[in-house]
Amino acid sequence: MKQLIRKALAVGAVALCAATAFAQYPNRPITLIVPWGAGGGTDYHARTIASLLEKELKQPVTVVNRTGGSGVVGHSAIAEAAPDGYTIGTVTVEINMMHWMGLTKLTQADYTPIGLLNYVPAGVEVASDSKYKTLKDLLDDARANPGKLKASGTGQGGIWHLALAGMLMKTGMKADQIGWIPSDGAASGLKELVAGSIQVSTVAPAEASTLLKSGKVRLLATMTPQRMAAFPDAPTLKELGIDWELQSFLSLMGPKGMPKEAVATLEAAMKKIQASPEWKTALDARGFGVNTLSAADLGKFAAKSDQDLGAVMKAIGIAK
Repeated sequence: MKQLIRKALAVGAVALCAATAFAQYPNRPITLIVPWGAGGGTDYHARTIASLLEKELKQPVTVVNRTGGSGVVGHSAIAEAAPDGYTIGTVTVEINMMHWMGLTKLTQADYTPIGLLNYVPAGVEVASDSKYKTLKDLLDDARANPGKLKASGTGQGGIWHLALAGMLMKTGMKADQIGWIPSDGAASGLKELVAGSIQVSTVAPAEASTLLKSGKVRLLATMTPQRMAAFPDAPTLKELGIDWELQSFLSLMGPKGMPKEAVATLEAAMKKIQASPEWKTALDARGFGVNTLSAADLGKFAAKSDQDLGAVMKAIGIAK
């Protein structure tokens, strides 16, 4: 009987210590991994949420860019981290694409959803001094000169690559009629666009907002259902007779198996932040809208996105 009592007390003490530990979560700094380069839309969202999480959680949140492998390096770092709530990251739509291409075995099921950071639609951008004044000009040249034009904005098979391929196919061209130059994110692709190394980019207009405002880049069209409030002069592809639209997503997730207490704390903090004027002001400054999903709804959305994108990638021949 005494042994049973001692065991019961020991189990109770362990449970109490565990509960106490998570009642204090977080009690040390948190690392937030970004699979893409500094300066792009994903990085902007990550650094904005990190700074606001620091205030909310009263702990440092350090952003670390882990680029390479068309997004595989950073996404792997998030998935392989200890599932203790102290390493999280921005899992992007590419997680629903890379495994279809045979780049990794990781899928959205290898993460713990925390919350949606945003939806981000694609656009079609050219340099300010480009000879293409309209999307028709660009597509006519691409049709007449297969493979001559080059584009960039993400890794091989990334979401902006898929945006371009889908648009080309909807106009009756091959998916590779405009060649794709892999980059570690939107910022790198836009740098090449301004430098003249490529002729077109299909990144999110919000990611190009600084260059658009400064007049270094022009927006020919958006891949949205309606015109974007932040860029009202840019027509949608549908307005131009092209039945194609595409939106990326950015999310906050952690490794699979994170403690429920940690997820609940982070989700509650995100909910409060995303309802704040600071969050809206930061996103408005770059032309992003405010969109949210709970951890549970994000998990369902990511799973459906995985299947939907897989079907599209198979249709255009880039899935293995």
